[in-house]
Amino acid sequence: MTGKATLADNAADGPADHESGRSDSSRPVTIAYIAESAGVSVPTVSKVINGKSGVSADTRAKVEELVNRYGYRKPSGANRSNVVELVFRELKDMWAVEIIRGVERVARRHRVGLMVSEFGLHDATPTWDDTVSRRPNCVLSVAQLSAVEREQLRAKGIPFVVFDPTTELPDDVPFVGATNWSGGRAATRHLTELGHRRIAMISGPQDVLCCCARLDGYRSAMRAAGLPVDPELVVHTELTREDGCAAARSLLALPERPTAIFTANDLQALGVYQAAREAGMRIPDDLSVVGFDDLPVVAWVDPPLTTVHQPLTEMAVAATELALTLGRGEAAPQVGLEIATTLTVRASTAPLKD
Repeated sequence: MTGKATLADNAADGPADHESGRSDSSRPVTIAYIAESAGVSVPTVSKVINGKSGVSADTRAKVEELVNRYGYRKPSGANRSNVVELVFRELKDMWAVEIIRGVERVARRHRVGLMVSEFGLHDATPTWDDTVSRRPNCVLSVAQLSAVEREQLRAKGIPFVVFDPTTELPDDVPFVGATNWSGGRAATRHLTELGHRRIAMISGPQDVLCCCARLDGYRSAMRAAGLPVDPELVVHTELTREDGCAAARSLLALPERPTAIFTANDLQALGVYQAAREAGMRIPDDLSVVGFDDLPVVAWVDPPLTTVHQPLTEMAVAATELALTLGRGEAAPQVGLEIATTLTVRASTAPLKD
């Protein structure tokens, strides 16, 4: 990370030391700091600062005393642009298009601008300083937002929401995700109900939260069907068509190959299609395939792909509404939201042949 975020525009000095009242310029005066000092939540402090109800008289008095002591001043709306910034780590495929569509829909309805940024997945020094200097109304970060990055945004009073987080987040970090576990379970149960017993799973990286949840759903459905989870049939790889193809080649080369493959995303499933063609196998006659995401293109491949519908556009709508609520200085109705996935059955799956 580059630079050190401060709140010079909020207070001439840093927050006072709890015991001595001395100034401590190493800590910016933020709502998060006030909440920590008062032993209450950030939404509670937000309610007090914005004159909202739902706070006891004692708590309100305590928060107001700390606000006055530390010299906190609510950031002026004039200091923030009327823009929601959508931040991607990688902006390269159809998945991103569905997210942008949902964010743009809400931004247009609320008459706010939309800025799309890409930081670069492998950048050693992401340019968050650019974002905090632009002072958007709020930030919607796709997949991840580190502790350091969250503090940079908090120090400038910029609310944020994490979309489809890839890692576990603290309880106070707002996020919107999908029911990945139940989606993985539904996909695998569909295959077991078709009579498949040797079902492979091409999963994503082991440190990506949604992939872990989808794999756990696969394991749960296998156990529920009384089937063993064969480690030989579980492959971890990147969420790309090329890696899905390579993983499928290894699975289809096994002495006892699977009759069905469930993948962690649609791009991997398209790679399975390629590997099956190379092996002279027909889908679904020789191999059933299920993906995850339900990108528009998979309804047009041959055969159309059975997949778990992840409502990316609806998730983006919900995440943007939540971010704009926080941008108005209002308390979030709920910190975390998971939107339901559904199984879309098409022609890439069929009953196991005797």
